[in-house]
Amino acid sequence: MTRSASLPSQAVAVEAPSARKNPIQERSKARVERILEAAAELIVRGGSDPLKMSEVAASAGISIGSLYQYFPEKAALIRMLAERINAGSRACIRDGLKDVTDLASLQSSFAALVDVYYAIVNERPVMRDIWSGMQADRQLLTLQIAESRVCGQMLADAMFKVHKVRGRADTKRVGQAAFLIWEMGEATIRLAIAVEPTEGAALVEAYKRMALREITDPLA
Repeated sequence: MTRSASLPSQAVAVEAPSARKNPIQERSKARVERILEAAAELIVRGGSDPLKMSEVAASAGISIGSLYQYFPEKAALIRMLAERINAGSRACIRDGLKDVTDLASLQSSFAALVDVYYAIVNERPVMRDIWSGMQADRQLLTLQIAESRVCGQMLADAMFKVHKVRGRADTKRVGQAAFLIWEMGEATIRLAIAVEPTEGAALVEAYKRMALREITDPLA
């Protein structure tokens, strides 16, 4: 791997609440999965903002006390759902960029990643509502920004492969460009799924054109 910009320390300065109990036994793991499935289904129906822990417990078929053993508050539940989504996203990005060797392959791989991500979000509306819940919570928003930095870094690493980066200033500039490209991509997808499908698809295409211009010549 070529030289890469380091992730800013402030990206992890504030941690969102996490699960209180780490399930080890198979029965506990199954219970956590049931809780997450129930929460995801309720979020799809009504969004993350009005979600109540009592509703999650009832839907999962457990007591509210049992629910709190695993998740001390709603933010911890949203966090675990987000972490599941983020892990899948990172794997998709790594796979999408692993064969980048030159500018042409970087351009095609990035464009394909955007299309895949847009399709996945369209198929899984819970992702949109989890995003919404994260935007409304400062600690969860910090987690989301940190994730964008990680994904942006993977894009930056691919850009370092094909661009001649000379010195610390160029490295920082490419890293910042990649971070912005990724964060703006997240925002574009959120907007695209909130409007009429034809307009949404056009917005995604417009984003790809703008992002590809920067990816093609980030040091101009």
